[in-house]
Amino acid sequence: MPGKARNLALLAAAQVLVLAVWFAGTAVLPALLAEGAADAARGGLLTVAVQLGFVAGTLVSALLTLADRVPARRLFCLSALVAGFATMAMAAVPPAGMAALALRFLAGAAIAGVYPIGMKLASGWARGDLGLMIGLLVGALTIGSASPHLLPALLPGLSWRALYLGAGAMAVAGAALILAFREGPAAAAPRPPFRLGHALHAWRDRRLRLANAGYLGHMWELYAMWAWVPLFLHGQALGLPAGVVAFAVIGLMGCAGAVAAGLVADRWDRALVCAGAMLASGACAVLIGPASLVSVPLTLGLALLWGFFVIADSAQFSATIVTLSPPELVGTMLTTQTCAGFLLTAVTIQVLPALLPALGWHWGFAVLGIGPLLGAWAMLRLRAELRSGRDYRASFSAQS
Repeated sequence: MPGKARNLALLAAAQVLVLAVWFAGTAVLPALLAEGAADAARGGLLTVAVQLGFVAGTLVSALLTLADRVPARRLFCLSALVAGFATMAMAAVPPAGMAALALRFLAGAAIAGVYPIGMKLASGWARGDLGLMIGLLVGALTIGSASPHLLPALLPGLSWRALYLGAGAMAVAGAALILAFREGPAAAAPRPPFRLGHALHAWRDRRLRLANAGYLGHMWELYAMWAWVPLFLHGQALGLPAGVVAFAVIGLMGCAGAVAAGLVADRWDRALVCAGAMLASGACAVLIGPASLVSVPLTLGLALLWGFFVIADSAQFSATIVTLSPPELVGTMLTTQTCAGFLLTAVTIQVLPALLPALGWHWGFAVLGIGPLLGAWAMLRLRAELRSGRDYRASFSAQS
């Protein structure tokens, strides 16, 4: 369907551009460390500020059911503009001061109107391929999130101020691009009345609760891995610019994992795909540290595999929520899920650097393997519960 392909391409491109602001703070960290403008702990706070801002934004959106009551394209556009201008303003303030943390928080809050909304917009075009549709969007997220790592490699000598300005400008361009997007035929749903308790449905419904538990296990690992693997790779004798390798691990392999898992999940078993990806990703988390003691090629190979599996299940958690939620609350349920997950990431991003003095890189990443193990258990429980019903395939595999 030409209209479907065109609109999904527009949505993916807009998401890539806007989400460049997410890890801009992480991408500038090596330059800040080299200048002595920040230490690793303060640099971690720049990433945590984005996560906490996103949590605050999604919490407000979920409580007010904004994702289901405000026109989605308009919310996406306005949020992208705020995220872009807040990121560009980083060039005018001290890089690790309170003003910088406040601007990073504001950018994160604005992204709450972009990432979950993008998934809702994508689901409006789904016809038996919901996992792939959201997988394409998550693939765009990984490319966008990883793109700041590539800029210093492509433009040597690029200052941290220029990187912030470039990432912010990309978000503004994404805001302009989304105006050309048209919603799909499955997007129409009655707007729910305002009720603060709508968000609690995500935890009252047992199936949604298990899906959200699986997502929390996934998020325990994901953003801590994305935040700290680039710095870990920076210390390895790779023979390649660390930014290029980080982009390949997070962006290219992540995009491939999200799309591949979407294709498989739409045709096979979404819960099993989630559980399998988490077990593989958790194994990579445990093994990559010891591998760095053995050889650089083994470390690089495990990093690439980790990049593939760590995000492969992400879109399928969202697809699960879409298929199990009341149609009029899809946006709010997606926002509630991401709110809980990103609140957890604010903890794990700080846990890893706190453990590094005692465990080092060799064993520090192994702590991240706990979440995927528990998440896989939750998804297998959900699979068993759904298989006990008559319409397991109809309700859980692909959206009809």
